[in-house]
Amino acid sequence: MPVNWEKEKYLPGTYTKKRPDAAQMADQHIREWETKRRKIKQKEAPPAKIAPAICFSRKIGVGALEIANILAEKINFRVADRELLDHMAQKAKLSDETVAFFDERYPGKMVELSAMLFGEKSFIMSDYIRNFISTVFTFADMGSTIFVGRGTHLILPRERVLAVRFICSNDYRIERLASILDVERKEAQKILRITDKEQRDFFKREFGKGDASPYEFDMVINCEFITEPRQAAEIVALAFKKKFEFLIVT
Repeated sequence: MPVNWEKEKYLPGTYTKKRPDAAQMADQHIREWETKRRKIKQKEAPPAKIAPAICFSRKIGVGALEIANILAEKINFRVADRELLDHMAQKAKLSDETVAFFDERYPGKMVELSAMLFGEKSFIMSDYIRNFISTVFTFADMGSTIFVGRGTHLILPRERVLAVRFICSNDYRIERLASILDVERKEAQKILRITDKEQRDFFKREFGKGDASPYEFDMVINCEFITEPRQAAEIVALAFKKKFEFLIVT
């Protein structure tokens, strides 16, 4: 179960700047998705090929979502964070529709992804991860997206992704969280210990994976040394532009 920090103004893994809640954001994206789905069904569908995407991976509390929001404003991408993706993947009616649309647009892809992620253990794919995969592809199918968390770089076609891992020391995360929440260091350490366990449990349960390997990513940014979120966003924007030269104009 997710940690509920009701007494605090900040939820680890989110951005402190006020944003619409997951339900509001999901409703907006659902309307966009429905419009695109109708257009595709009304005419001959083009070959299913997602727009290049950016996938952020991080330890909770490093500040990746803040960087994603700054980057999104700079390059005019949408942001899909773990809260939004979880909300959409767990909304029963929408999940059924996105899975059906995914299977129609990407025939055989779910089996291929299952084999890639789990190998001979492909039978363990949960309903959640099936719904989650279709949700991620639905977002990617709608247009260029920055995904934050939940291992999206493991799901989307690797040649269409700039995968970025954000890291820093535990001490840096503790100090940052203690400052944001205005709590003692010991309390911040406790919060991160719980959220880290939740993150580990998620990847073990849904992907059968432990810690992320640096070899999974195009680049790794240490936020303890590149401390300004805007500077980190600029670095990612440049890397994306170089990898997908035809897409970004800055």
